[in-house]
Amino acid sequence: MLTFTPMNETFHPSSSRGDTICAIATPLGGAIAVVRVSGSQAIPITDRLFSKSILQSPNRSLHYGTILYPTGQAVDEVMVSVYRAPHSYTGEDATEISCHGSPYIAGEILRLLLDAGCRQATGGEFTLRAFLNGKMDLSQAEAVADLISSSNGATHRLALSQLRGNVSGRLADLRQQLLHITSLLELELDFSDHEELEFADRSQLLHLSLTLQEQLGELSASFRSGRAIKEGIPVAIVGKTNVGKSTLLNQLAGEERAIVSDIHGTTRDVIEDSITIHGVSFRFIDTAGLRATDDTIERIGIDRTYKKLNESSVVLWVVDAQPSSAEIAEMEKRCTDKQLILVFNKSDLPGSPSTLTAPLSSSHRCGIPVISISAKIGTGLDELRQLIYDGAHLPDLHSMETVITSARHYDALCHAQSNLQRVIDGLHLGLSGDLLSEDLRLCLNDLGEITGQGVITSSEVLNNIFSHFCIGK
Repeated sequence: MLTFTPMNETFHPSSSRGDTICAIATPLGGAIAVVRVSGSQAIPITDRLFSKSILQSPNRSLHYGTILYPTGQAVDEVMVSVYRAPHSYTGEDATEISCHGSPYIAGEILRLLLDAGCRQATGGEFTLRAFLNGKMDLSQAEAVADLISSSNGATHRLALSQLRGNVSGRLADLRQQLLHITSLLELELDFSDHEELEFADRSQLLHLSLTLQEQLGELSASFRSGRAIKEGIPVAIVGKTNVGKSTLLNQLAGEERAIVSDIHGTTRDVIEDSITIHGVSFRFIDTAGLRATDDTIERIGIDRTYKKLNESSVVLWVVDAQPSSAEIAEMEKRCTDKQLILVFNKSDLPGSPSTLTAPLSSSHRCGIPVISISAKIGTGLDELRQLIYDGAHLPDLHSMETVITSARHYDALCHAQSNLQRVIDGLHLGLSGDLLSEDLRLCLNDLGEITGQGVITSSEVLNNIFSHFCIGK
């Protein structure tokens, strides 16, 4: 029968898990610094440095006192929090020392802990121990890093959702259904002497496999939006020279990010800045003006413009005159898989072509959303921001319970889909239960890679994940 071994019995990190570790868990220079300690000797070691005994302190208790040098001289007045296993972040005995935010004070406390027998924690080691001790699964551990690095409302919501187990819960349900199928098939193998016995109804098995394949497809499809939200949605600002692309970027960014000049070809390389719209990060890219030129450097910039256009999800085509039908056709051809928005700039100038385009925030030409703005004085920018947000075609993050943001998760889901498709094909061909069972095992392993369930998660994968964590977390 199919069995799985808990991760903490198969993975052994390079450093001993019996060590008691410590690290400064907060950025230095603030009003307060927190020094974390975790391991079997966390409480006794902290007790030796503290002016009050905490050896018998109850779990989740808070103590005011002084951290002392071995000579009895005070280092700082602190608050010490005591956590007893398994009721701590790591699942081990742990303490947290809250001191004044002086880098010197925090450094001295850390040095005293190291002298007393602690080891400096490596990046992500506290969270790694939480995973190994069953306090969270691997996808939740990754969400901790995402939550720390979240820079806007959207990435915060996605990370918090994953940390709360939405991804884990969805995958656990899928794995449970696959385990049920596999168990029935392997039960048949146990009674292989009785070929007439069939514990797994093939029609029900096919129906369930197709349903699971559809659910895996939905999860995989969410990665496109999840990755865009996590990394920032790329928006290319393109157009001819001197139409106001750099001025538009500066207005959207609220600062002088790009040089503005009446001289044609001033912008010769791409300039990027991130701007938040409705809680989602957009990466705006100001590009070199599109025109015929013999200038080698400017030509390189124009080539990069087309490259950034191809990489973007939304394209702002900035013009200050009516583009020709040929220009529209060319730009539409380049933007077949992305949202193109035609931006008439310089509406503040009397008699400019852009002033002839009526209220254009909801108008379209040739199927392209069109808007009239003045990048110089800032009119029409709120409407433009809304068009950009709508053009990203983002899902409703408030209603979506599960969004995949990790390339590692997406890769595992794709492998799971591939293996489950072989099960479906095998059922159509009438293959034997042992062949079907093997593909189901592979599918289970793929899903297990995401959450760290079973023997499938290698130390290489774990080391790669936790190496990106900050020290102290």
